[in-house]
Amino acid sequence: MVREADLTDTGAGLVPASTGWFVLNARDARWFQRAGRDSLPLTGCDEFEAETYFPMLGMSIQVLAPGEPNSIYHWETEQEDFLVLSGEALLIVEGQERKLRQWDFVHCPPETRHVFVGAGTGSCVILAASSRQFQKAGPWGKYTVDETARRHDACPDEETQDGSVAYARFPPEQPTRYRDGWLPA
Repeated sequence: MVREADLTDTGAGLVPASTGWFVLNARDARWFQRAGRDSLPLTGCDEFEAETYFPMLGMSIQVLAPGEPNSIYHWETEQEDFLVLSGEALLIVEGQERKLRQWDFVHCPPETRHVFVGAGTGSCVILAASSRQFQKAGPWGKYTVDETARRHDACPDEETQDGSVAYARFPPEQPTRYRDGWLPA
């Protein structure tokens, strides 16, 4: 029998403190904020949390302001899938732009270069999911240079596997409690 996991309050919201099953409302969980982007890493915010509590699957909710990227243009060794829960986004995939709206589903097989940018007049909420099957054993992927992504400030200055290099121009994310209005009612 699988036991229920313990949850602990970090001061910025709840996170698992042991392995097992649990129920956690997104509004009660630990969020991270930086200008233009709020995110809830549902399955861990760092390597320890991911490998300890969620070794097989990565999942997050990302709230993007218009014109703000969810990440830096990259590819990963794992499959990734995304669902636009509300609002509008611009998907930059393999150098192409695609407009997205609520309920659009995006599938990225391994090694698909991509990034999302908030679009429209309000926030965009995206659910992201990925496999973690092979990430522990080798390189996770790479941040890559692309002129289409560069036009949306979503491109690294140089190709790299180092997140601190790729995200150097962005302020670090800060843990925070959920704020009313980030998620649709």
